[in-house]
Amino acid sequence: MKEEEIREELLDLEAKIAKLPKGYISKKCIRGKIKYYLQWVEEGEKKSKYIDENLMKSLLPLIEERRTLQEKVKKLKNQLPQGKRENDLSFKTNVIIKDQLRLFANSVKLYKKRDCFKQIQDYLYSDIQDKVLILYGLRRTGKTTLMKQAILSMSSSDFERCAYIDIRNGNNLTQMNEDLKKLLNLGYKYIFIDEVTRMDDFIEGAALFSDVFASCNMKIILTGTDSLGFMFAQDEQLYDRTILIHTTFIPYHEFEKVLGIKGIDEYIRLGGTMSLGGIHYNYSNPFDSKKSTDEYIDSAIAKNIQHSLKCYQYEEHFRALKDLYEHDELTSSVNRIIEDMNHRFALEVLTRDFISHDLGISAKNLRSDKLNPTDVLDHINKEEVTKRIKKSLEIKNKDEQIVPLLKIHQEEIKEYLDLLDLTLDLEIKSIPISSKLQYRTLFSQPGMRYAQAKALIQALMQDELFMNIPIKERTRIKDRILDGIQGRMIEDIILLETKIAKPTKEVLKLQFAVGEFDMVILDSSFQTCEVYEIKHSKEVDEKQYKNLIDEKKCKDVEFYFGKIIKKCVLYRGNDTFIGKIEYKNIEEYLCELI
Repeated sequence: MKEEEIREELLDLEAKIAKLPKGYISKKCIRGKIKYYLQWVEEGEKKSKYIDENLMKSLLPLIEERRTLQEKVKKLKNQLPQGKRENDLSFKTNVIIKDQLRLFANSVKLYKKRDCFKQIQDYLYSDIQDKVLILYGLRRTGKTTLMKQAILSMSSSDFERCAYIDIRNGNNLTQMNEDLKKLLNLGYKYIFIDEVTRMDDFIEGAALFSDVFASCNMKIILTGTDSLGFMFAQDEQLYDRTILIHTTFIPYHEFEKVLGIKGIDEYIRLGGTMSLGGIHYNYSNPFDSKKSTDEYIDSAIAKNIQHSLKCYQYEEHFRALKDLYEHDELTSSVNRIIEDMNHRFALEVLTRDFISHDLGISAKNLRSDKLNPTDVLDHINKEEVTKRIKKSLEIKNKDEQIVPLLKIHQEEIKEYLDLLDLTLDLEIKSIPISSKLQYRTLFSQPGMRYAQAKALIQALMQDELFMNIPIKERTRIKDRILDGIQGRMIEDIILLETKIAKPTKEVLKLQFAVGEFDMVILDSSFQTCEVYEIKHSKEVDEKQYKNLIDEKKCKDVEFYFGKIIKKCVLYRGNDTFIGKIEYKNIEEYLCELI
């Protein structure tokens, strides 16, 4: 049997053994009666548990099976080439190699791979020297999984020269340097270092990886929770000696392919992380509740920024945000920005008394509902509802803020959110053309936004007037509000993904004196453009494309931007044509943006 086959069988046997009961069964005669006990050793201490006769009979064959499998493992290990075992090596950090590494990586054996996996493979087996590869992105976006997949994909000879290092709090670059020297002397070439930003001296000494060890032909892949720290390290130490792979943005087509989840509504609910619900991943959904969403925002975004700034230039880079950090108000500021549906990082979003955009627009949508218009939201106790929303979202109003929020705070928060790939600006143009620049800030994690929308609904459900509406009507209104929120989120998703997928073209939103085109794609090299309306509906309605057939609007667009070569409504129904207007399914459109 080949070595690779032996190791594969060992993995299967170890997995089976792990599911079987440990220890052995002993019996004692107590007052003339036979008593059975399951006994085992745990962390060097002998444990014992009484079991009845029926359980004893069912356990015996399982214990015997465990012993048989352990004998097989012992015999197979004797067939492996002799050499130094991992426990014969002494490391300063948590270095995983050989059989333990294969067991560690095997947990992702059945997971599908993200698109960027090929870039990792290209780096590992290229002739590139002096460079390290950085997997950069927020928590739960698949960085560690990608490393495990790269390890499992290695040939037997390359795997024998592979090591994984999980950095723990308290580790430092001095310890890392010693371990990498030892691994280099032992012939290890492929080094995967996870949570490297936990080392407080990482940013200031990151050049160690590229200048010393990558120069010795080591292939080094780094990841860390504080992804902003990598940006600082590149600027401070690594310069052009890095290959960056960003994982934060998970487009719809990857969400569908990798997680095995289909549907734009599911993407709205779960999108942004490799979350629970897919058939290929097993992480829990961080946006499943308000509490878990807050925890994710705090750990993945706010603390990411805080830790990176703390470790960079001896805390001198906090700039205007230092007071916010010291008074524990940075998370509150980030929350306020995320909640704003229009994602505008203008000063008033941060400083005004909190008014929910969702609530105001929901009231307008309900008044104009074609089938069952209602003004119920105009009569609810808005002050009380707003208080509940504010409490639910933990957003501080101006009079509650210890540190006044100024424009400089807004600018710096926006700068770091951009660096984290959490936000992307999209230009809004108007006809007639104005010299005043307008932008819409798009958000890359829809699941986070949707969790806050649910918090809005929860606040509404507690309003006295709203609760006294018949349940059928109350449910219809609630569903109408959520539908409106989802529709607006779909528009953001399409704009974001189109802009990222078409870097050589200009993607924008176009406003007229009355009406707008939800999306315009400009190709300046050919002086052509495509115009789109984006709808959450599954039905075809002539009102959906009324702007697309407006002769005056189309004439103005062609005057400023070039010939219109496509008019399209993106919606949730099947592909079709209504005259020259194309109707395209949203999910199919997004999957074709590869």
